[in-house]
Amino acid sequence: MIMLYGSQQDYDMMTGGPSDKPAMSAEQVAEMHAHMEKVHQALAESGELVDARGLTAPVHARRVQVDGGLPVVTDGPYPETQEVLAGYTIVECASFDRATEIAAGFVNPDAPGEYVDVRPVVDGIEDLAG
Repeated sequence: MIMLYGSQQDYDMMTGGPSDKPAMSAEQVAEMHAHMEKVHQALAESGELVDARGLTAPVHARRVQVDGGLPVVTDGPYPETQEVLAGYTIVECASFDRATEIAAGFVNPDAPGEYVDVRPVVDGIEDLAG
């Protein structure tokens, strides 16, 4: 699974919401979506794409914790710079190295510090061992 991250501030930049950073133009947002579509289309054509989804902005999220045996629910957004899972792509490919190679295609080379995580999906508890 390739996990993509963002923050409420990133979503605000894409939608023109209030942010400390300049809003993305409609063209920039379209370019970003076109890039994601191109990567996913190539993965579909190679037979490596299993699933890919984006997630709503953190403002629509709820964090659930348990304190003293009782659930504590915090509605989003969280601090606007706090990173949250923004989307994911699941691939089935020949190796972890290939998944890592695919993941590199999601990172914007013009955005210093941007990253994605790559983690295998387990099929059962036996896959959790080191």
